[in-house]
Amino acid sequence: MTWEEAVGWLRSQPDRQQFVRDCFFDDPLLEAAKRYYASTEWEAVRAFLSPSPGKKALDIGSGRGIAAFALAMDGWDTTALEPNSGSLAGAGAIRELARQGGIPITVIENRGEQLPFDDRSFDVVHARQVLHHAADLKKLCAEIGRVLKPNGLCIATREHVLSSRADLPAFLASHPLHALYGGENAFLLKEYIGALYAGGLHIRHLLSPLETDINLYPGSVAETRRQLAKKLRFPLPERILDLLLTLRSRYSDTPGRLYTFVCNRSARN
Repeated sequence: MTWEEAVGWLRSQPDRQQFVRDCFFDDPLLEAAKRYYASTEWEAVRAFLSPSPGKKALDIGSGRGIAAFALAMDGWDTTALEPNSGSLAGAGAIRELARQGGIPITVIENRGEQLPFDDRSFDVVHARQVLHHAADLKKLCAEIGRVLKPNGLCIATREHVLSSRADLPAFLASHPLHALYGGENAFLLKEYIGALYAGGLHIRHLLSPLETDINLYPGSVAETRRQLAKKLRFPLPERILDLLLTLRSRYSDTPGRLYTFVCNRSARN
């Protein structure tokens, strides 16, 4: 199947409807985008962003356009980059979302490894679940660094991480869509870090699976904290619970666990 066909198949399965909703694959698309905009995930992303008039944002691998919609709603001059043209989960869907929502989003059909933009064009590059799909991770990160303005922000969210390349088959076997379209992947943490630094991007925040609602959505840090407290069966100060969660998170070896990278482009590049 193509990616578009895989999403369509998933949406047709009665027992997968909650997963479809959690992935924002459901219709009406405008309602799904509004739900993402109101989510704890976007609230946590927004905390790193400081929009102001005229600031430009690029959403790479935009999919159905939910993050591009959120950026535009927050006042960014937004461009969505999406290689697939489909009307269900591609550029066609983004254009229709912008039309229905009455917000301007420029849509470009292209891959991230060769961005069709001038150097230093954007204040922010946002990539939700994108880096792990790269055909060439170093090239993609270099292109992100190239099109960012000096001190511009790159935020790459919900990236699948492996402890060993030997863990990749287990992760792919567990992924609900990989068997359908074959496009999933994951990298070692050091590979993401190395590619980002090689692209001129300085990592400000390296957020492990349980440290942020970005990675936990549709769960949350608050809910995970409550679950830990219940499991321990005695009260602990919130700061101690957060420390325990951080240690558990950073030492996790679950194949495909999610990380988020918040970076600035070096002013010297």
